[in-house]
Amino acid sequence: MPRFSRRAFFEKAAAGAAVAGIYSAERELRAGPLGLPVGSQTWPHRQRVRSGDLAGLCKNLAALGVGTLELCSPGYPEFSGLADGKQTRKIIEDQGLKCPSAHFTMEEMRTSQQRMIAWAKDIGMTQMGVATLAEGPKGGKTTMDAVKRAADEYNRIGETAAAAGIVQFLHDEQFEAAQADGRLVYEILIERLEPKYVKFQYQMSAMPQVGDVVAYFTKYPGRFISMHLQGVDLKAANPKAPLAVGKDAVDWTRVFAAAKTGGVQNYFVEQGWDLTVQSVGYLRALNV
Repeated sequence: MPRFSRRAFFEKAAAGAAVAGIYSAERELRAGPLGLPVGSQTWPHRQRVRSGDLAGLCKNLAALGVGTLELCSPGYPEFSGLADGKQTRKIIEDQGLKCPSAHFTMEEMRTSQQRMIAWAKDIGMTQMGVATLAEGPKGGKTTMDAVKRAADEYNRIGETAAAAGIVQFLHDEQFEAAQADGRLVYEILIERLEPKYVKFQYQMSAMPQVGDVVAYFTKYPGRFISMHLQGVDLKAANPKAPLAVGKDAVDWTRVFAAAKTGGVQNYFVEQGWDLTVQSVGYLRALNV
């Protein structure tokens, strides 16, 4: 067994403390509301990913003060080039970023869930989700039987993920904004999906269709692990122009305060580049 002098021991300890200090300072530099890193969903920047410029995108986002990414899986055509999870992780971490989460297709969850779990773990993810349990109708009508079938299937998917140490989550688009027997599908799913197997990711731009985010966080404590952030026009069911976070009518301090109750562990700006720049700047200055 190698022997170290007292001097070598203390020099090594000091070096370790210095590195820890650097990482701590880096986390502090990129912290936003709730003391969590400001994140970015890569879907709005998918053409850069498709063209093979994930490294450049990560570098640009890191320069803004972004600390975490949310990817889409190789099942999305624009992200098919990221099939090598270990290489993808290196590209991300070389820029000082982490990737705790990604969106997957329901087809991947049905037919290749174990392979997708392995890919997620290669990148260092702890959360896997889908945008919707079914295609459309957004704001239309569906049947209670269809909702029950979707919930039962996703509970099974969530149980498999939990056994692998992954948190499975559900977004709130399309099918979730429909009505079944006069009730909002999203609310029915919150009731029918098992809390120990499935969490939720709240999409802020869906608030005009599915309801107030603060009310959800308060009514269902601990059920929401994540958020997608966009500026929201609360008076328009279908806003014509996208808005930056902080340049809208949302009380973001109230939202983030309630997010603690909801159980939120990360949040991702999901906007085009110019709005991402504005939104990240606002979030980094927001104290909650």
